[in-house]
Amino acid sequence: MQKRSKTIKRICRRTTKQIMNISLKKNKKRIVSFPHMGNSYIPIKSLFESMGAKVLLPPYNNKEALSLGVRYSIETICLPYKMNLGNYIQALERGANTLVMYGAPGSCRLGHYATMAEATLKNLGYDFEMVIFNIYKGKLFEILKKFSYAADLNANILEVAYGFRLSISKFLNLDRIEKKLFYYRPREVQRGSAEAIYNQGVREIEKAKNIPEVHAAVNATYEKYSRIKIDPNRNIIRISITGEFFIVLDPFSNLEIERELGYLGVEVQREIMLADWISVKLVPPWLHKCECHTKRAMKVSSPYMTRIVGGDCVESIGDAVLASRTDVDGVIHLGPFNCTPETVSQCILPYISKNENVPVISLMVDEMTGRAGFLTRIEAFVDLVRRQVHKKLPVYNTF
Repeated sequence: MQKRSKTIKRICRRTTKQIMNISLKKNKKRIVSFPHMGNSYIPIKSLFESMGAKVLLPPYNNKEALSLGVRYSIETICLPYKMNLGNYIQALERGANTLVMYGAPGSCRLGHYATMAEATLKNLGYDFEMVIFNIYKGKLFEILKKFSYAADLNANILEVAYGFRLSISKFLNLDRIEKKLFYYRPREVQRGSAEAIYNQGVREIEKAKNIPEVHAAVNATYEKYSRIKIDPNRNIIRISITGEFFIVLDPFSNLEIERELGYLGVEVQREIMLADWISVKLVPPWLHKCECHTKRAMKVSSPYMTRIVGGDCVESIGDAVLASRTDVDGVIHLGPFNCTPETVSQCILPYISKNENVPVISLMVDEMTGRAGFLTRIEAFVDLVRRQVHKKLPVYNTF
């Protein structure tokens, strides 16, 4: 009887402690954070703030984030996971207590990053909650549901609806001013002037509190672009960039390849854009006003692929084929080292290069990639493409 009484008391004490902990967690203000990927943080932060959330961003992708991610990751995991993990650690160290990331089915490991990172961070002793949303499962409704939960929704439905519209507007217009940058960067007389205008435009879009302010920022950026002095006689070639979307969209991870190409007199063509990716994932197919990037890629890649491998493999193959049928002079394929879908793409691309007569180079990056060697390969490829354009030579080999 005495034993039973002690057991009951112990259970009561434990239960009381659990209730107190739950109460503390409920009263604790959520501080939300998420990993960087190019400029995607701007519209995502805007959506969270429209829900009344307090957002704490980690520093933009840098060597410290990469070093932290490498230290606590298995060696063979791909670069995007290491960058994400580094971002999480930086955010938690600065006071974040709620991390947001999406999960998804498929053969690409990206869909499992959140679960893997959560286990690693818990083992390191961090106290936080991981909110995982599956955009393939519920699309828009899943986003709003999980974001509302992560933000401890503190706004009315009209504010949230407008916040979502504002977020989409920022996605679309960030892409618009970036495409203009691709045109002006290789043609500008004063190096860096187009990029300075672009960076100012990005800051103005980030600060915008409503859609008219976003449009005003874009119009002001366009007007500044139009005043850039360009060299009409410069020999410009066009190169398409494709590959795994994180590496393609994140300047730190791809060693700022688009800037380097621009300074070499290359106009970058890129089908993988933030807004296009978001529209495919969130909007039902029957609401698409035009054929999306993924559908176009699937159509033209069918002679080279009989099934979907996962990740961005189809897009990589499709973009190379599409490039050969437009006014693009060459293709650069980017991917993280040890990425299975992009390794498959890398094996198929030489056949596309020969059959479609378009120069292609594959560049796989990880934390060991040296900037000097990376740029040397790019410069050599640009020289090869420029020589082929001038002489109209057939392509027999790729790097």
